[in-house]
Amino acid sequence: MNNRQLFLSHLAQTTDFPLLIEIEKAEGVYLFGPENKEYIDLISGIGVSNVGHRHPKVLTAIQNQLDHYLHLMVYGEYVQSPQTKLAKALVDTLPDYLDNVYLVNSGSEAIEGAIKLAKRHTGRPNLVSCVNAYHGSSHGALSIGGNEVFKRAYRPLVPGVSNIVYGGFADLNKIDHSTAAVIIETIQGEAGIRIACKEYFQALRKRCDEVGALLILDEIQAGFGRTGKFWAFEHFEIVPDMVVCAKGMGGGMPIGAFVANQAVMAAFKDNPLLGHITTFGGHPVSAAASLATINVLQEEKLIEQVESKAVLIKKLLVHPKIKSIRNKGLMMAVEFESFEVVKPIIDRAIELGVITDWFLFCDDAMRVAPPLTITEEEIRKAIAIVLQAIEETT
Repeated sequence: MNNRQLFLSHLAQTTDFPLLIEIEKAEGVYLFGPENKEYIDLISGIGVSNVGHRHPKVLTAIQNQLDHYLHLMVYGEYVQSPQTKLAKALVDTLPDYLDNVYLVNSGSEAIEGAIKLAKRHTGRPNLVSCVNAYHGSSHGALSIGGNEVFKRAYRPLVPGVSNIVYGGFADLNKIDHSTAAVIIETIQGEAGIRIACKEYFQALRKRCDEVGALLILDEIQAGFGRTGKFWAFEHFEIVPDMVVCAKGMGGGMPIGAFVANQAVMAAFKDNPLLGHITTFGGHPVSAAASLATINVLQEEKLIEQVESKAVLIKKLLVHPKIKSIRNKGLMMAVEFESFEVVKPIIDRAIELGVITDWFLFCDDAMRVAPPLTITEEEIRKAIAIVLQAIEETT
């Protein structure tokens, strides 16, 4: 059996129509298939490869850690240099209030920890999230998701969850004294790159303060430089009570985190003892890769380049079939008339050597979120192929 047959026979499938792109190697913005078939990864593995695939400094950090140790003990018991150095580097990117990091394995796991912490710290039962929010697929993360199509097959879910409209001022009064936390994507990702105004986020912050609810910002897609700031909430001049990150955090390795104030995080230490535990969270190899990723973002000034690269993409990506482009930095949705229009474009672009896709809750738009390392030449090459795909399919 070849790899494709093994994939279909023995790996659990999530659709009846997987992409079935076979990849043998990756480097920078490129993926390579059999016979050296070349693809430009215009979606960064869905927001993961912010510093590109196999960045040399990330690979060096991984190799150096392999020479020391792999997993040693469940999270939080041994003092491990990769974890402590990463935690310090993370809090150095954040406002002073956010000074305590809990390392986990993924975005969903970080969300689970954050909502547990909010309930434990406040003693309150209810959570508020947004319509068309996506926070992950595990049980608690799915419960605070905002799309019923994804949720209905798994009910009953975690109780006490209500949804508000992202960016909707009128819904803020639904946040009350029974609310433990409001969990909101700073930029809505799977809804098709929806961006609320600064005034909304400041009003949301004020309302949470008024009723004593925690404000948790999900930066799993938007964080680590994707929007032109290290954290997307920097655009809105607010400070959350917790921030959740993953995806672009690991330079291609699996890792996530939720960050809060030390006094809030202390709720996990008693009643019960070990109130939140994870075996592999903060795995030393992933932590080393994450620290290297932060260093690459800062040393190579990749975040400072985001806006000019986004401007170039929008300048080049012009076609009568494109209705609009929504973006914050290199987090983009290219809107077409319908799914029936956009799906053949995406399929043809892949055939021509550019990988893109659509959004879970917005199937009339194409995702564009390249590695932040993408060059002007690579942008021009990728967009020319996308335009060719539009021409050939519409």
